[in-house]
Amino acid sequence: MKTDRRTFLKTLGAAGIFSIIPRRVLGGNGYVPPSDQLTKGIIGVGGIGRSSYHFTSDQTYRLVSICDVDKNHLQQAHKMAQERFNEDVKTYHDFRDLINDPNVDVVHVATPPHWHALMSVEAAKAGKDIWCEKPMTRTIGEGKRVIEAVKRYNRIFRLNTWFRFKDTFYGLGTTVQPLKKLIDSGLLGWPLKVTISGTTGFAWKFFWVGKENLVPEPVPAELDYDMWLGPAPFKPYNPHRVHQTFRGYWDYDGGGLTDMGQHYMDPVQYLLGKDDDFPVKVEVEAPQQHPDAVGIWRKIVYTYEDGCQIVLEGEGYESKGKTPYIEGPKGKVYKGFECTIPNIMNKLAEFPDPEPQRTDFVECVRTRQKFALNELNGHHSSTLVNLGAVALRLGRNVLNFNPKTQTFIGDDEANALIDQPMRGPWKI
Repeated sequence: MKTDRRTFLKTLGAAGIFSIIPRRVLGGNGYVPPSDQLTKGIIGVGGIGRSSYHFTSDQTYRLVSICDVDKNHLQQAHKMAQERFNEDVKTYHDFRDLINDPNVDVVHVATPPHWHALMSVEAAKAGKDIWCEKPMTRTIGEGKRVIEAVKRYNRIFRLNTWFRFKDTFYGLGTTVQPLKKLIDSGLLGWPLKVTISGTTGFAWKFFWVGKENLVPEPVPAELDYDMWLGPAPFKPYNPHRVHQTFRGYWDYDGGGLTDMGQHYMDPVQYLLGKDDDFPVKVEVEAPQQHPDAVGIWRKIVYTYEDGCQIVLEGEGYESKGKTPYIEGPKGKVYKGFECTIPNIMNKLAEFPDPEPQRTDFVECVRTRQKFALNELNGHHSSTLVNLGAVALRLGRNVLNFNPKTQTFIGDDEANALIDQPMRGPWKI
């Protein structure tokens, strides 16, 4: 029965039928027939996967299964599903079992980043659509593999950072749409520099740093540590490596840069019209990083071929005077959408609004149209994050990047971090 439902959904989506048949024909008065109901499974329910925003279930997008390698997390999430939604969801220890569950339409990957690409690719191969947490991938090469798999298996992919299309953008006091309209108008001139710092309303969460010389400890009975590590190199267990503090270690994440970088830089990529472009250079000011534990950094600058720049100001870096968020030859924009161009809102009213974006993921799954933030533009903003991480790890002050080949110019060590080997038996 469930297989027939999935086949029915795919057939309708491929034909675009859902875009022309009103919902009332399929079921009115709040009733959603099974053929119109998507189901989801969540992999990783220890943190973000069990948050109120994601751990949801309703008639149009129903939670049917969960997976975690920590028995305590799994039990807590199972109980929560029963209490909140009266759903007796299936529980899995191995993510492959959830992915191959015929009752699951959409796989939500809410694990640490070292699993994101592998699970996304396996979900695509199994014919599932994908909702993936940020950063999209831990390496540049993994991003390429996700793009290939989504295209080959004709899947719908959503990356879970939403500031390019909704919500007030941190301390700026506005959504990105007025900023996009301003940039597209040309009133600020070109090229532009965007500064992401505490002074413009952002925080880099430098508490996500690792600890050096961790003392090995016994693995707790509830945790399958070998499965938690998965494709990452084996390191003796210490509680600081896993769960909420994993972000402080290069094998799994990259500190505040990779935790917040795609939230902060993906909207900038959209604002600057760089969804199909990469920087040609990244420059870093930072202390020498530990080979295992992520440390802090002071400044990271990305430069595009046309002269546009994205500047990240980090720990201990204080710009002189009032720092604009966006500045160009003809004007500047500060925190709170304060602009140096007089009567800016009246002037902007004369220009067209930005093109609408597809922001209903469920509808995108049904109609097989790309979501607003997908594997393609998501890979570009994820690459921004990973360019910075590579430079930090290697202690490079400058790395030059070839956008066409997506490789570093004249740096074999940096290129070795584009496609990092996975611990067997895991591979993409």
